[in-house]
Amino acid sequence: MDRRTNMKTAKCLGLAVLVAVCAHAQPAEKRRIDADRLMSTVTLLADPKFEGRAAGSPGGIAARGVVGERFRSIGLEPFAGGYLMSFTFTGKSAAASKVNGANVVGVCPGKDPKLPVFVVSAHYDHLGVRDGVIYPGADDNASGVAVMLELAAYCRQHPFRRSIVFVAFDAEEGGLNGARAFLAASPIAKERISLNVNLDMVSRSDKGVIYIAGTHHTPELKPALEQVAKTARVKVLFGHDRPGTGSDDWTSQSDHYAFHAGKIPFVYFGVEDHADYHKPTDTADTINRGFFVDVAETILDSLLQLDASQTR
Repeated sequence: MDRRTNMKTAKCLGLAVLVAVCAHAQPAEKRRIDADRLMSTVTLLADPKFEGRAAGSPGGIAARGVVGERFRSIGLEPFAGGYLMSFTFTGKSAAASKVNGANVVGVCPGKDPKLPVFVVSAHYDHLGVRDGVIYPGADDNASGVAVMLELAAYCRQHPFRRSIVFVAFDAEEGGLNGARAFLAASPIAKERISLNVNLDMVSRSDKGVIYIAGTHHTPELKPALEQVAKTARVKVLFGHDRPGTGSDDWTSQSDHYAFHAGKIPFVYFGVEDHADYHKPTDTADTINRGFFVDVAETILDSLLQLDASQTR
């Protein structure tokens, strides 16, 4: 090889190194969801000190306090001077007495107060302690609460077109009691609620799939969500909302059903049941962090797209 060839090779090698260094130096794709905070929230709420967050229990009340404090620190506006909306319900057992529950409610004001509002929800309660064993409820549903709090934090920094009401429901397990109580005494007129976006079990899937349910009942919501699905970092499938499919129909399986029964459209994000569903092994260390963060980003994209596309 002559000198000219060596010089040319050296220049090419130098250029290749420079390209590689520059490519490595490029900032990672910007994330809007704080992954560390997301996981920290789940780990905290699933901590044994909360004893499974059963509605009305000391652990459930303590978890409620954590969520309320996060609402305050994020800067959500309270209704009627406070974030808690108390209610009572009767347990399902024959010997059950009245139980005191409370939803945590805050609002992120939008740019246009004339637009109907969205309600973004996730239940913070779980099964509590059974036969002396704690059911931590990391995926069900500390995961949904964690995503909801991240959406609220984003909303305060980047307001949506419409106001978003964020609700952490109590007593979902065993009867959707918090959601029913919220709609029975809603702080805003029900006709001003155009959509419920409900999050329940969103942090782990063996197949890497997050489902969106609700568009069978309200088909006009689907085009906006399909746009999100095309570029989502996780696999997004639609379904689990067709009447007549038995347990495969999730329409009545979480708090969104109270809205559906009240003629309010819903979109539900959730994963299919996994081996730790409603078991003491539903712990924070079983969560797939990468999948969880990607789902949170996808839900944020969906909320933004729905906000931009819906005017009703």
